[in-house]
Amino acid sequence: MAAKPLAIRETTIPGMVLVDLPVHGDNRGWFKENWQREKMVALGLPDFGPVQNNISFNDKAGATRGIHAEPWDKYVSVAAGRIFGAWVDLREGDSFGTVFTAELGPDTAIFVPRGVGNSYQTLEDNTAYVYLVNDHWSAAAQSEYTFLNLEDETAAIAWPIPLAEAERSDKDLAHPRLAEVEPMKALRTLVIGANGQLGRALQHALPTADFADRSRIDLFNESTLDEVRWSDYDTVINAAAYTAVDTAETAEGRRDCWDANVTGVARLAAHAAKHRLTLVHVSSDYVFDGTAAGAYSESADIAPLGVYGQSKAAGDAVVSTVPSHYIVRTSWVIGDGNNFVRTMASLAERGIAPSVVDDQFGRLSFTEDIAAGIVHLLNTRPEPGLYNLTNDGGAMSWADIAREVYTGTGHDAERVSGTSTAAYFEGKEAAPRPLNSMLALDKIKATGFAPRDARVALADYLGKL
Repeated sequence: MAAKPLAIRETTIPGMVLVDLPVHGDNRGWFKENWQREKMVALGLPDFGPVQNNISFNDKAGATRGIHAEPWDKYVSVAAGRIFGAWVDLREGDSFGTVFTAELGPDTAIFVPRGVGNSYQTLEDNTAYVYLVNDHWSAAAQSEYTFLNLEDETAAIAWPIPLAEAERSDKDLAHPRLAEVEPMKALRTLVIGANGQLGRALQHALPTADFADRSRIDLFNESTLDEVRWSDYDTVINAAAYTAVDTAETAEGRRDCWDANVTGVARLAAHAAKHRLTLVHVSSDYVFDGTAAGAYSESADIAPLGVYGQSKAAGDAVVSTVPSHYIVRTSWVIGDGNNFVRTMASLAERGIAPSVVDDQFGRLSFTEDIAAGIVHLLNTRPEPGLYNLTNDGGAMSWADIAREVYTGTGHDAERVSGTSTAAYFEGKEAAPRPLNSMLALDKIKATGFAPRDARVALADYLGKL
């Protein structure tokens, strides 16, 4: 028997593909690789992570089952005999109600995405129908199924054996017509750290996402992560972190910082990997020692100076083990809440002439732009990995920014004087700061995202205060 080559074919239902399987035969029978992850993923089949294999044996032609849409992906094949398969898209969206039919034998398989209704009719006696799924079946999961009647007039499936002559179950006879079907909802995005500056910006950028503050999900408390129904999500954004840079240098602060930024992140990463989620994690310029002559690229050597930077570097390393991840590295974050810009604006209004550090250089990262960049990554899905994401423009010191704030709020910038980091923190218990926090933006720009100039974003921010 000459085997046809392994190939995939698109169908009329988005995300659902037919798979041509090579079947090798001789005088003893035949052999096939029914599921071969490396080869099939290389062809473009989703790496859907099957965890359970089921077989349905049908002893007579005409056995008809369906239409069932389940809350997991399914890879369907035939071990013996032949079937007529019919699939109806029951997911919310423009493709709801789309129908696709095909005959499957041992040389053909089909990948059926979550929410696409699956049904088949056996065309031969002794047909063995095989399917891999990427979640474990449970009785509770049946409450999440979506059903459609095999006789639905809108789908109008042309069954080879009339349904009146077919063998069906009583359950399948009672399924609703298409007009009565509630579409299966799409998987959602979960944002952890909803009340932080970035979390609040993400609420505007991702209005349909679910947002969890610390009262619901606390990275310090593993049980709160265990209670999440992860099967509802395909993406989790970690906008929570321990950011008390100076307190992290104390005995208690070290424990809390490490627990939130490393141990807690490891707990979250384990759930993301187990449930095949995309994990978005926010990193920091503090992973660098600040001695580079130019901007730090994504491949620059990590050399944190203090506990906070060490914890962020360790958290990044943990997140990088999740197959689908985006680490977004920022610097000098400004958003809705207490921050340097608001402090300088308040000082200007009160007529105070501050002394501000002038030997640390970097760019501001406005949460509005960080959120927009995260949405861009999730929409375009470039290669997983680390992406620097700050606002654009030339390097500025904290003193430069303070002067911009004074000018932008109608006050005299000359009232801002400069001082060195060493002089500013002399006699204070403070964490070491990198003097150079500039992050190269070439990689994120190559994906099609261009952050605003930091000075433009600052002027806009001041106009809204």
